[in-house]
Amino acid sequence: MTVTLKDFYADWCGPCKTQDPILEELEEEWGDRVTFEKVDVDENQDVANEYQVRSIPTIVVENDDGVVERFVGVTQSEKLEDAFEEAGA
Repeated sequence: MTVTLKDFYADWCGPCKTQDPILEELEEEWGDRVTFEKVDVDENQDVANEYQVRSIPTIVVENDDGVVERFVGVTQSEKLEDAFEEAGA
């Protein structure tokens, strides 16, 4: 099962900067089981629209079956780890 975290952000977004160190720490710990992708909503509006992103930061955890969990706003690592496990990582 492929598990992916998509981090929808923008360079001008203050809360996104707060989210970054949390995701960096998770990537160190889960990087062998979860693929981490950063999606700049200003440069990738089509992808943001596909995932119906209306606020940032938005984090989407998905697996081969589709979206498992979606988080809007700064999200702590415990909630993301739970989503990874639910997704099969």
